Amino acid sequence: MTLFEPKMTQFSYIRNVHNIDMTKLVWLNGVVSPLESATTSVSDHCYLYGDGLFEGIRIYGSKVFKLDEHLDRLYHGIKYLKYNMSISQPELKKIILDVCRQSGAESGYIRLNVTRGTGLGLDPSKIDDTPNVMVMVNTLALYSEESYRTGLDVVTTSFKTIPADALDPRLKCIGKYAANILAKQEANSRGAGEGLMLNHQGYIAECTGDNIFLVKGKHVRTPDPSCGLLRGVTRDTVLMLAQQAGYTTEECLLTPFDLYSADEAFLTGTAAEVIPMVTIDGRPIGDGKPGHVTNDLIARFRQHTSEGTAF
Repeated sequence: MTLFEPKMTQFSYIRNVHNIDMTKLVWLNGVVSPLESATTSVSDHCYLYGDGLFEGIRIYGSKVFKLDEHLDRLYHGIKYLKYNMSISQPELKKIILDVCRQSGAESGYIRLNVTRGTGLGLDPSKIDDTPNVMVMVNTLALYSEESYRTGLDVVTTSFKTIPADALDPRLKCIGKYAANILAKQEANSRGAGEGLMLNHQGYIAECTGDNIFLVKGKHVRTPDPSCGLLRGVTRDTVLMLAQQAGYTTEECLLTPFDLYSADEAFLTGTAAEVIPMVTIDGRPIGDGKPGHVTNDLIARFRQHTSEGTAF
């Protein structure tokens, strides 16, 4: 694998590609290639130990949605994990937009990875700590269109979120998602569309790949970040849209009882967007159908996706 050379300018390490699927490209340490042929070293610290960060970012109408917010979270994680990152945030933003231009994708999903470096052994001081950086332009759909009309059945899984004193939940760290995958497998085995994860105190945290919201009347509530959830970019966007629409919003401690007694519930995430949740553990939420507030916020969110950074 070619490692990134920090003294290169942006334009010297991006090359044009031809005769490939222009909607599915990978930029890896300065080299652009088709998705199918992109490779990384088997000694990458993330491949060996899960020592990496990622962001999932959406493209709508040839614009990248909430790009700065995603990059802010990424670079907070880079600082927290003490990666020796030589690409500045403004420079990485330019790289992402350039890859999107090359892809020609009007809509799609960007996967952005930054790993600590390359080498065998846990000790970061014993490896080549030049971060490996990847920008992938691809597609991703978590749920069918029918699910947005009828809503998801969700079950509470036996897997808990990782405590904040073990790994801060604000990190979108690749390694931590092993727990989420196990929870998703459990939900699949029980025939559910998603799995709810509690924290070790029994409070609602998040679903396997989404944040969760409860509605009671015109009051919209979501778990406080201290409950061990990833503070999602879509989550924060929906809170803003709900406030603009005149709903009262609250980040607070929530238990399964609050969910069982809610009028409505919905999930949010970059890939999921905003999707109704209609049952929990076999119990209907409200009347068991997507509610008015949920549908209103879905419409407001979809309208809001017209905003973004053009490429």
